Amino acid sequence: MTDLLTSLRSKLPEAAFRDIEPRYLEEPRGRYAGQVLAVLAPGTSEEVAVIIRACGESSTPVVPYGGGTGLVGGQVASDGPPPVILSLERMRAIRVMDRLGATMVVEAGAILADIHTAAKAEGLIFPLTLASQGSARIGGLLSTNAGGVNVIRYGSARDLCLGLEAVLPDGSVMRGLSPLRKNNTGYDLRHLLIGAEGTLGVITAASLRLFPQPAATGAALMVVPHPAAALDLLHLTQKRLGDGVSAFEIIGRMGLEFLAEMGPALRPPFADAPDWMCLIDLGLSAGQNPMDALETVFAEAFEAGLVSDGLVAQSEGQRQDFWALRENIPEANRRIGSISSHDIAVPIAAIPDFIATAPGRLAKIGAYRINCFGHLGDGNLHYNVFPQKGRSRAEHEHERDAIKTCIHDLVHEMGGSISAEHGIGRLKLGDLERYGDPAKLTAMRAIKAALDPKGIMNPGAVLRGG
Repeated sequence: MTDLLTSLRSKLPEAAFRDIEPRYLEEPRGRYAGQVLAVLAPGTSEEVAVIIRACGESSTPVVPYGGGTGLVGGQVASDGPPPVILSLERMRAIRVMDRLGATMVVEAGAILADIHTAAKAEGLIFPLTLASQGSARIGGLLSTNAGGVNVIRYGSARDLCLGLEAVLPDGSVMRGLSPLRKNNTGYDLRHLLIGAEGTLGVITAASLRLFPQPAATGAALMVVPHPAAALDLLHLTQKRLGDGVSAFEIIGRMGLEFLAEMGPALRPPFADAPDWMCLIDLGLSAGQNPMDALETVFAEAFEAGLVSDGLVAQSEGQRQDFWALRENIPEANRRIGSISSHDIAVPIAAIPDFIATAPGRLAKIGAYRINCFGHLGDGNLHYNVFPQKGRSRAEHEHERDAIKTCIHDLVHEMGGSISAEHGIGRLKLGDLERYGDPAKLTAMRAIKAALDPKGIMNPGAVLRGG
């Protein structure tokens, strides 16, 4: 290992060497504590290639590190030989901005919020939006195929990426940053690397799709009696407004109670917290009025018995207030401390049945508080289980695996996914083995062995072993 670092010091600038700070060895939920041989922050794809080649020659593991916001332990290695942590924090440049082509080429360390700002300056948007956008980096978001709130309209990270530059496990640089929408020249390795969580190579830059800024935006909160009504409201809204629906979220009472209990302190939208409400966000073209559109939807939904109350944002500030409620629920969750959190997807039509069935299954294990919320428009729920008020999650630690299995078994029964947008990482290795299609897993292992025969790329993430 000393020889490896000596060799790298002769080939890399001093700026590429980082102090080993606690942030590189931690993940947000505190489930894993990492280990490290060295932290390296290359400034170019060529420097990344130097690092990967050297680590390959010495069979040293490499763990790519973006913003550290991942929730499944993909960015920390607790077991095996200490790895080189390869941080993309110095590679933050926007290399190309093409306003006419509505594309941009960004380096993997670019922070999502900065990408938003750069696109906005050109009258465009990059629609991938999530709570951690102030610190999440695009390389990590692509490596986990992040979703966020706008999937219903624009798709996930995979759908927003036209091309990739990446360093493969042998140290070669794949230069595939073409902005072409049509390019049928063999295997599309872009889609192999997106979602691979750094196990097949290191994304160093990406060509991203941009979209016109909507001429007008609006939002509403609408109270529904139950999730089935929320689903009918979604269908009604899409029937009336089509692609103008940018996001459609469902929020349960427990999320509002957690905000009131633990903060952040936000003004509640209704005097009495409803059991269920929907947050609808619109982005419309010129000549369309979002407030009128949402009021029309509300009137029709009220007449059909789908909603009982609602608020339509009267300004951009009020729209942001509505979103602050939704975006701060994960922070309130963190302050309460979940026993087991689940990032799941089920077929949209099955969501009401899932929400109705899961509490009864959990009651056979113990008594809990459930905070269910998420992206109704694409079937992704965050179904999180908490201790009763006055008790701690430590008291239920012995039940965590049983709770997770209970929820994931139900998801699997309904034809869903145990990882909707957070990835597999190290947290869900056993789940992937339990619920994954055997033929798919065999193919994944074959791909891993072919591209990374020494098993140096993020070993222990996604697939067990190398």
